[in-house]
Amino acid sequence: MLKAIFFDLDGTLLPLNEEEFTKYYFSLLTKKAKPYGYDSEKLIDTIWKGTYLMYQNDGKKTNEEVFWDYFASVFGKESLNDKVIFDDFYVNEFKGAKACCKENPLAKKIVSFCYENHLLPFLTTNPIFPRAGQSTRMSFLGLKEEDFKYVSYYENSSYCKPNPMYFLDILNKFNLKPEEVIVFGNNTYEDGECALKANIKCYLVKGFIIYSPKAKNTFEEITMEEIIPTILKHLG
Repeated sequence: MLKAIFFDLDGTLLPLNEEEFTKYYFSLLTKKAKPYGYDSEKLIDTIWKGTYLMYQNDGKKTNEEVFWDYFASVFGKESLNDKVIFDDFYVNEFKGAKACCKENPLAKKIVSFCYENHLLPFLTTNPIFPRAGQSTRMSFLGLKEEDFKYVSYYENSSYCKPNPMYFLDILNKFNLKPEEVIVFGNNTYEDGECALKANIKCYLVKGFIIYSPKAKNTFEEITMEEIIPTILKHLG
């Protein structure tokens, strides 16, 4: 019996071109950090490498700890005092990244539909952003953390997609079985293959699908408008 729906955010519920979004996000972040002595090129390189380490996280630390441990190894332990600067960025300047996103009036309707049908909506976006960053991106859709049963961010997560432990850990936290869940994503590898390895059914939402060369399988593709009918199909 279906009990929960796992939604990816970027390129799924939130329509955006990931490459374009990342470029604009970095431009905003480096502008914020420059007055505090951070060289833009070095900062971007550190963020990319810190993100890579979060992707490799084996569950022994939170993603937040993995990232900031690396950040401190590059900029020194005193740089941890600047965490408040970056936290402030995700609450304020990061809102400017909405310029790279498209509207999706169906997002709120889909989340409400889940509750109306006694299904729990989860936001299973890769937890490489802090809680504040996830909240800001949700706000682009008129959604907030309280609209979901659970939202993953780097403070509460110790794995990242495509590691199937990312999904398995969430299943374990909420006493869910793979057959009781559907994943909606946009990445053939990070969503599709990851869900498959966790034995969860995955659909890819058209518009901004990322076809990874690492993906070995194909997954059914649907439009945003087909999400609710697809869920209904599984409800029987």
